[in-house]
Amino acid sequence: MKLQSYIVIAFLSFFIVSCGVNKNVVSSRNSTIKKMPSVKQNAHVRKLAKKNKNLNKYTLTYIKKYAPLAVIKMHEYKIPASITLAQGILESGNGRSVLATKSNNHFGIKCHRGWKGERVYHDDDKKDDCFRKYTYVEDSYTDHSKFLTGRKRYAFLFKLRQKNYKRWAKGLKKAGYATDRKYPSKLIQIIESYQLYEFDKVKKRDLKKYKKEFKKRKSEITSSSSSSEAVYVVKKGDTLWSVSRETNVSVNQLQKLNGLKDTNISIGQRLKLK
Repeated sequence: MKLQSYIVIAFLSFFIVSCGVNKNVVSSRNSTIKKMPSVKQNAHVRKLAKKNKNLNKYTLTYIKKYAPLAVIKMHEYKIPASITLAQGILESGNGRSVLATKSNNHFGIKCHRGWKGERVYHDDDKKDDCFRKYTYVEDSYTDHSKFLTGRKRYAFLFKLRQKNYKRWAKGLKKAGYATDRKYPSKLIQIIESYQLYEFDKVKKRDLKKYKKEFKKRKSEITSSSSSSEAVYVVKKGDTLWSVSRETNVSVNQLQKLNGLKDTNISIGQRLKLK
């Protein structure tokens, strides 16, 4: 009888979950644009693997998957692609950490004051530290770039030569990005072992195809995986008024639901609709 009961419960659970899924639900796990531009990352990885078979296969996979994003952000925010990619590799454990797989947070960025997005809690410098949670990996890369460009303590980094990854690595530690005193040497080792400095040489014109693909991407009105709360993910060019028209939710209601004091919104921001 117990076995039959377990089977019935399992079947009902599967049925309920299956019926509850709809086309608008987007899982946060590994959510990323399928068509990424080529920055010759596959050839780069093949060449590395041929020369050194002892290189970490997970790191190589990470490079193939996310090198284009690092290059894109380099041209948007003037941060070396090698630095962004090395930080992503180090902070996310090659994209395999709990924070990366469940929350798409590849840079270990904590909530900090003013963060209005989703959040998760993990033990870090202290118990139950608050970390940012993202819908897409792209959101994590964008937020990382904004995090560095939007804070005065990192301003001196942007006076450095963009290809000087060594000074960038040391500067990040000096500015307080990480408490680990070996943080610069770890980044530099990753960059040099996997020759990530090659991605700093990619020209902006090589990314035109990606930009066209990115513009075609629709803004998703998703449902939170933990509730039935409708959410709109802000894309480039959106205003609160355009979101209002697209979602049929008034500007005043959007402000009230999301605690907005004005009409300013940012790319990747998740707006509650109910």
